[in-house]
Amino acid sequence: MEVKARAPGKIILTGEHAVVHGSTAVASSIDLYTYVSVRFSTPSDEEESLKLVLKDVALQFSWPISRIRTAFPKSGGSSCSVENAKSIAALVEELNIPDPNAGLASGVSAFLWLYSSIQGFKPATVVVTSELPLGSGLGSSAAFCVALSAALLAFTDSVSVDLNHQGWLSFPDTVLELLNKWAFEGEKIIHGKPSGIDNTVSAYGNIISFKSGNLTHLKSSVSLKMLITNTKVGRNTKALVAGVGERTLRHPDIMAFVFSAVDSISKELTSILKSPTPDELSVTEKEEKIEELMEMNQGLLQSMGVSHATIEIVLRTTLKYKLSSKLTGAGGGGCVLTLLPTLLSGTVVDKVVAELESCGFQCFIAGIGGRGVEINFGVSS
Repeated sequence: MEVKARAPGKIILTGEHAVVHGSTAVASSIDLYTYVSVRFSTPSDEEESLKLVLKDVALQFSWPISRIRTAFPKSGGSSCSVENAKSIAALVEELNIPDPNAGLASGVSAFLWLYSSIQGFKPATVVVTSELPLGSGLGSSAAFCVALSAALLAFTDSVSVDLNHQGWLSFPDTVLELLNKWAFEGEKIIHGKPSGIDNTVSAYGNIISFKSGNLTHLKSSVSLKMLITNTKVGRNTKALVAGVGERTLRHPDIMAFVFSAVDSISKELTSILKSPTPDELSVTEKEEKIEELMEMNQGLLQSMGVSHATIEIVLRTTLKYKLSSKLTGAGGGGCVLTLLPTLLSGTVVDKVVAELESCGFQCFIAGIGGRGVEINFGVSS
């Protein structure tokens, strides 16, 4: 039996950094996915092993099931114990992952823990492919943990799914809650102290507004398209967050106004997204308002000190075509969002993309606010 799961990446539409200081932020799923397929081996297979195939980086890892059984004498438990973490570290160290891919070690650790916790010691082959660039703030690790949890849970008693369903199948909310908990544990292994926003957006899809730990699920009435430009500049999120904190200590009154303004931008954005869209004119009006909010948010992010020379290049380039952009996520590199209005011609989009790619950037076009994690038993697409 084989199952394929796909989970979307995410973007922060408004409120990054300010959310740490009590403002509202808005995150959305994007229709770029990470795919995980799981095929359990038959008992007749020569050697019982667990295989992980990472297609995008052409790497394959394999462990004898007996080795995993020894490493996890006490499988199960809802979070990774110190004892299990040590066993996983030893298993991953033996792989000698090549230097350029050393960052994948934490993902492999999350894989081993999620697999043994949900499925125990069954031999299988797990194949991972992704449309999301790694480490660029688009939630690639969360999408991996969500898709993996979905594929593994599909074969357990805790989830009842229609195995004969053709095409992609969504989960009911009760299952999503369980699946999201597992994915969050995987994210903890990868990131230490994640916020839980990335995996929640990936699991549930659509749009989420969050403030001081409270999440609100929204359904957008507008189907927005974004050009996402990956500057390919890695960023140190911790250092950027600390920088904003230091600036806040130096200029408390000013930064309080900045955070309050960001909070207002996020609130206005959610009310625009939720309000009904009766005709094309109101779509255009909404898009124009959203562009203004993005520009204002970007200005405030610059005043927080989290922009970067490459981000400024993207902003200048898109502005030439009268398009509005803002950084998304931590800043200091990473990705930039540009709203592509409904009535914008494809020719203009092609020109913008060509110009940005000539600067060495990577461009994606994505719809926002789509469905969350899904599974497929047909596994042809």
